[in-house]
Amino acid sequence: METVMTASGTIARETAGDKTTAAGYQAFRLLQFAFIVAPIVAGADKFMHLLVNWDQYLPAFVNNMLGGHGHEFMYVVGVIEMVAGIGVLLRPKIFAYVVMLWLVAIIVNLLLIPGYFDVALRDLGLAIGALALARLSREYA
Repeated sequence: METVMTASGTIARETAGDKTTAAGYQAFRLLQFAFIVAPIVAGADKFMHLLVNWDQYLPAFVNNMLGGHGHEFMYVVGVIEMVAGIGVLLRPKIFAYVVMLWLVAIIVNLLLIPGYFDVALRDLGLAIGALALARLSREYA
């Protein structure tokens, strides 16, 4: 049992069972689910290309720096994304920050490619969501 001060200044007693009905806990679980599924699906799709041809999101100069092995590099990206998703399942306090930083890196990458600024903007929203998950993880994980 935990004593908490409410917004109105009254003292309420919260039991362990009540915590799961709190809006903050529910938001934590929704974000956790999203940041488990999305990285795992996107990472796995780097191998299958069912959703999109992921190679188009790699700037040409990066592919050139990799000696033309950009496609193979995307496999590495896929593995990292799947590990990040599994990490959010097991250790959200740490891996929510990893996912957030990964999304920031993706945003930087997308800003180097004309025509993908809309995707960069969407990824900014995802990065903010991952940060929210990281902050909620301090309380609920």
